[in-house]
Amino acid sequence: MRSKNFVKAAVLLISMLFLLGCFAATGFAEEKIVVGGKNFTEQYILPELAKLLLEKAGFEVDMQTGVGTSVARRSLENDQMDLYYEYTGTAYTVFYKEKDLDVMTDPQKVYEWVKKKDTEKDLVWLKPVAFNNTYTMLMREEQAKKLGIESIGDLSDYINEHPDELVVGVNAEFWERPDGLKALMTHYGFRLPYNKVRKMDSGLVYKALRDKNVDVSMGFATDGRIDAFGFFILDDDKNFFPVYNPAPVVRKEVLEKNPKVEEVLNSLSDKLTTKEMQKLNAAVDVEHKKVSTVAREWLEKKGLL
Repeated sequence: MRSKNFVKAAVLLISMLFLLGCFAATGFAEEKIVVGGKNFTEQYILPELAKLLLEKAGFEVDMQTGVGTSVARRSLENDQMDLYYEYTGTAYTVFYKEKDLDVMTDPQKVYEWVKKKDTEKDLVWLKPVAFNNTYTMLMREEQAKKLGIESIGDLSDYINEHPDELVVGVNAEFWERPDGLKALMTHYGFRLPYNKVRKMDSGLVYKALRDKNVDVSMGFATDGRIDAFGFFILDDDKNFFPVYNPAPVVRKEVLEKNPKVEEVLNSLSDKLTTKEMQKLNAAVDVEHKKVSTVAREWLEKKGLL
């Protein structure tokens, strides 16, 4: 009798464990989320912040960073990535080829425009992050003062008068983009001789400017090296550059299966200001800390981890 009861109990226990395992697999375990990122410091930090928050929420995260803008976008549209941080101005000008200054220079208008347009591709824009990482044109402060250049308009006039004097450093993407150097020259009415353009990786542009290998460079407003290296941001006096607020762009299918993703990532939005992002970028680029360390320490400091 005892033996039969033991067998029944064992069978019941095994069945319960099997059912619990199935329930855990379907009810508790979250899907793997593929988080992408581009190939500059800020675009390594943002995915790392997302990864840590998603892992805390129970997701398994696969990282695919270090790619160009067009590759990141194609990967998202082709279901090879589940989400990445895109900039409103980039989507508006690069993906949709739009040029309306009234829209592209207004944070809310450009966000609502790209958010609505991307629904046609089953892509969902979550809450944008507070900072605006617009493109900038930079000079060493002492040289800008010496030449009397305070704005891109001043730079345009100077280059037209002295076409063979200044060397401009850009990354390959900025040279080709519709909101990049070629379009900037057209907008401001100047033409730079091709041999005065130096193309290099994004990370080398600031070093080249600091080391006086170039006289002017493209840059990003949230880069911590601007202050650290004594660079001067030229005023965009003819309003060429769009607003670039980053936001997580997620495949609709992924969000429908995992609605928690939106809540997790939205927790970053208000806390990550321009000043905060400058500090994070500087910690990596100037202090040479690991991206993973910088991201974790910041999240812990903000009480998010």
